[in-house]
Amino acid sequence: MRALVVGSGAREHAIAWKLLQGGEVDEVYAAPGNPGMAAIAHCVPIPADAIVELAEFAASLRIDLTVVGPELPLVQGITDEFLQRSLRVLGPTRAAAEIEGSKAFAKEFCQRHGVPTPAARIVHNRDEAARAVRELGIPVVLKADGLAAGKGVSVCLTRDDLEQALVRFFDEHSFGAAGDRVLVEECVTGDEVTFMVLTDGASTVPLATARDFKRVGDGDDGPNTGGMGSFSPSPLPTEAAGAILRQIVQPTLEGLAQEGRLFRGVLYAGVMLTAEGPKLLEFNCRLGDPETQVVLPRLDADLFSLLRAAADGELAGARVAWKREAAACVVLAVAGYPDSPRRGDTITGIAEALALPGVLVFHAGTAIQDGRLVTAGGRVLSVVGRGGTPAEAAECAYDAVAHVAFDGMHYRHDIGKVRE
Repeated sequence: MRALVVGSGAREHAIAWKLLQGGEVDEVYAAPGNPGMAAIAHCVPIPADAIVELAEFAASLRIDLTVVGPELPLVQGITDEFLQRSLRVLGPTRAAAEIEGSKAFAKEFCQRHGVPTPAARIVHNRDEAARAVRELGIPVVLKADGLAAGKGVSVCLTRDDLEQALVRFFDEHSFGAAGDRVLVEECVTGDEVTFMVLTDGASTVPLATARDFKRVGDGDDGPNTGGMGSFSPSPLPTEAAGAILRQIVQPTLEGLAQEGRLFRGVLYAGVMLTAEGPKLLEFNCRLGDPETQVVLPRLDADLFSLLRAAADGELAGARVAWKREAAACVVLAVAGYPDSPRRGDTITGIAEALALPGVLVFHAGTAIQDGRLVTAGGRVLSVVGRGGTPAEAAECAYDAVAHVAFDGMHYRHDIGKVRE
């Protein structure tokens, strides 16, 4: 069997690695891939958003399954392009992916289908935003409507926070077209959790629980990022998981089906467990990053068979086992991330980190330059440790991190709560 993984980050590296563990897949191709993926897969220089070229490539090699990692090609309609050519692909159609592509659409979708979510207003300028804030009060959350790589959210706890956010959104237009519309949302409190399910549009298989760390600094300080670390399993109570499945996931999938929006892939729900029950904060239409890097190592099943069943609409009755171990991921970022990431610094120590027991290293923002491995993006590496508990797994990951170096490297020290 041949598989194609679309994307170039640590999430896609983890997917490619896991596909090769099951025995059914003989070859993995990655488009465009990265230097880490090149050690296990055939990397082809096709950008992830070149959807027609990717479909032509998959057809020419008779790829058995294409797995789409990042959200942009899904929102642009890569699944539709593949399905038109009768190519097996895992990912929602363009219409279904709108639940991530537009936060305004997702909010209105929740209201149509009774999915619990914080109150919000959709605004287009400063004056409308100010009126919405007067209605909802402070604290309040501002969200860019479109895709913003996890950085288009501002939690405003004070008037000063609000003014800074208004400048970013409406004066500086920091999020480009993604910020043409802005969601002004009620700020709810509680425990924020990640809940992911694999679905064929009707049946679902819940994935292992995970927690991610969005903000750049220890103790959830600083700006939002694409994710600075994660661990699995997370302490999500069974009753809360059941409530999320009943009140959020199932109504969402039923609503998508009613509206003719085919969703086969991973539905990611970012949820706040409030005193009134779970409330949906955001949808993603694909595997989370960096959650994937800790969930897939714990999967005790053949990933290819599972994903193929979802793509074919045959997930009913599927059973998934998870290893009785924990995993923790520490993301190593470059100087200036997330605002102005620096590139081109030499990376050393990965081989030494991998020599430690229980360690995995997935590449994200790396490149080969003059024969050197160098930084080429904001988030550079996902260093994963495994152990009996999240704390032990995090300790393993931090031991590995100590071997890796590049100028300006920074990371959080509190993943898994092993270091304060």
